Amino acid sequence: MNSRHDPRLKAFASDNYAGVHPEILQAIVTANGGHQISYGDDVYTEAMREVFKQHFGEQAQAWPVFNGTAANVVSLRSMTAPWEAVICAETAHINTDEGGAPEVAGGIKLLPVPTPDGKLTPELIDRQAWGFGDVHRAQPKVVSISNTTELGTVYTPDEIAAICAHAHELGLRVHLDGSRITNAAAALDVPLRALTTDAGVDVLSFGGTKIGLLYGEAVVVLDPAAASGVDYIRKTYMQLSSKMRFVSAQFEALLSGDLWLRSARHANAMGRRLAEAVRGIPGVELPREVEANAVFAVLPKDVADRLRKRFRFYTWNEATGEVRWMCAFDTTEQDVDAFAAALAQEMAAS
Repeated sequence: MNSRHDPRLKAFASDNYAGVHPEILQAIVTANGGHQISYGDDVYTEAMREVFKQHFGEQAQAWPVFNGTAANVVSLRSMTAPWEAVICAETAHINTDEGGAPEVAGGIKLLPVPTPDGKLTPELIDRQAWGFGDVHRAQPKVVSISNTTELGTVYTPDEIAAICAHAHELGLRVHLDGSRITNAAAALDVPLRALTTDAGVDVLSFGGTKIGLLYGEAVVVLDPAAASGVDYIRKTYMQLSSKMRFVSAQFEALLSGDLWLRSARHANAMGRRLAEAVRGIPGVELPREVEANAVFAVLPKDVADRLRKRFRFYTWNEATGEVRWMCAFDTTEQDVDAFAAALAQEMAAS
């Protein structure tokens, strides 16, 4: 069967646009033969749980789910009672890009905080960490951070440790939305646990799709006392996969060796290459430092509209003309150079 698209064409809209890493596809093929017990009682899911423990500690418990929104909602629901709330950055994915799922599906009140760079600090958390014991206010219970953030910034282990220490002192738990946790770890050249377990994070949403999986994310409980009922919540929220071996085999392939690191390092390197390639183009402004695989730029609207006909990408802020370009594990140097050349042509013609 012929492909319905030109596989030579690449986009810079999202790392979700990328296909499946060949090593992940091979893992799915390997898991495909014969029959295995359904709903997670298979040998691949058992192996996946052990691989997560190798990265995050013996206490870590992992539950595969279908997508990132579900990972966040299941995580946060397992950490909160119906009267409790979650403090997050105003730009957090759970607040801006999940269609209200935490509130609608999870029944979870979000308490957003404006931030200059998408990152919370102990001082910013205090803006919403109040009203304890006030029956008229949703009770703060969880601080949720994203690494990398929606603005492409990266939390260091020390920054996360400071947040966790402050939150725990207030009686709050910490959730980390790690849809791009691999990119953050690769950018800092630290183990995954340095940004999570060792820093004091209680529950992690581990992202797989953006780093080469066909589909699949995972809820990873790092402190068993911080969450309860994940098994039941996952089922209630329609995230229990009957053929779970195919999700679990992907995670085992991603994490049992260095595939996650190779893929993340490459995506980050392409982000840096893209930034350098467009930095000198007259009229192009890069308002943010490139810390992982996201590049933000400010362009004239007509240039962005014309360039988008050749390479798909999204406008981040219509008012300022800021756009976002994402690099993926399969972005090549040739892709980046072609995009930069096309941008230079459009800017010159503007």
